[in-house]
Amino acid sequence: MLFAKKKVETALNEFSQSVKPISLYADAWKRLKKNKMAFVGLIVVLLYFIISLIAPILPLYPYERQEMKHIHLPPSLENAGNVRIRVRENYISKLMDREGRNEYTEAERIELAQMRADIDTDPVHKRIYFLGTDILGRDVLSRTIYGGRISLGIGVVGTITALLIGIIWGAVAGYVGGRLDNFMMRIVDIIYGLPYMMVVIVFMALFGGRSVYLLFIAIALVSWLTISRVVRGQIISLKNSEFIEAAKSVGASTPRIIGKHLLPNTLGIIIIYSTLSFPGFIMSESFLSFLGLGVSAPMSSWGSLIDEGVRGMELYPWLLIVPAAVMTLFLFAINFLGDGLRDAFDPQGKNRM
Repeated sequence: MLFAKKKVETALNEFSQSVKPISLYADAWKRLKKNKMAFVGLIVVLLYFIISLIAPILPLYPYERQEMKHIHLPPSLENAGNVRIRVRENYISKLMDREGRNEYTEAERIELAQMRADIDTDPVHKRIYFLGTDILGRDVLSRTIYGGRISLGIGVVGTITALLIGIIWGAVAGYVGGRLDNFMMRIVDIIYGLPYMMVVIVFMALFGGRSVYLLFIAIALVSWLTISRVVRGQIISLKNSEFIEAAKSVGASTPRIIGKHLLPNTLGIIIIYSTLSFPGFIMSESFLSFLGLGVSAPMSSWGSLIDEGVRGMELYPWLLIVPAAVMTLFLFAINFLGDGLRDAFDPQGKNRM
């Protein structure tokens, strides 16, 4: 009895060999793990999100806290007091070379002595700035992590909005067809005809700008257009399939057919689009921040940090290198992940990896 049951549950291929059934998503996950770059990208992306989520409980200095004694300290593993003294000594040494003298002035000796005494009396000098400080003495590491929360939040909001609006809009237009399809897609074409960045800039300018919530809304307004077209095309290609006709014959309603039968069969392309569009939303936010329309101080994003770093890149290169490197690594990782997901969900590439 058990043997007969086991035979029923086991599929056979053309060579009479037992084949264990596997779902589309299990097969995609199996092939994604074989793509080393994509899997590394997945790990990096997850690490970024985990760090952003747990940032409030990490032992970081407050990102908005200004310490004017620690302005423009370079990255170091020493305490801030010693780094501050070394930076000042280097400056005085260069000044001495220009003036052609070999000894400190009395004022310089007093200043350095006072700075050494401050290390023991002021506990703030015990801080360690692994990635340096900015023009107001704020910790670059803390500001980069909290800036990542804003940038990743922009990507998440843009992607979720694109999915919620775009999937519903495209699915209804593609399945119903006719005049409704024509009307809905003409609306998409009209909005598509407007310059994307101009719409966002005008919206933020009209409603005050420099608010993180306005930034979320502005990017979400036009983020759903592409996915609506993609979903519509997929729905049109599937709506006359046999399994849809079978669902209609048993009396399934239109919402049930769309939600239970059509959308699950387009989920692969939706996942791929979401992953590949995520960097676009982050880049849009960075561009707006670079134009001065991003988040307002003391909050920051990767774009606003890069904007600040560009202004002093010659004298203080770490202000540009740190946020630019962090952002670049994330964009590379999520693009590798998106490419890997595209290959993993490709039905014509099942035997390629």
